[in-house]
Amino acid sequence: MQETIRRIVNVLGLACWVEIKTERPCCTYYFGPFLTRNSARAATEGYLEDLRLEMAQGFQVSIRRCRPQELTVF
Repeated sequence: MQETIRRIVNVLGLACWVEIKTERPCCTYYFGPFLTRNSARAATEGYLEDLRLEMAQGFQVSIRRCRPQELTVF
């Protein structure tokens, strides 16, 4: 049920996504969708840790309501 709601909210462009921009490599990553900003915020540290393990540097994090066409933008 939760997954169905998440899909509908995402299709409408109302889902929250974690957007992480990195300086090295110069990329923008999108993680989601989430139903609320709080749930997106709670997951953010895990995504940052994964990117740190991949040696990414210079993080800029935001939580946005959007519907990204690509999850990784170089």
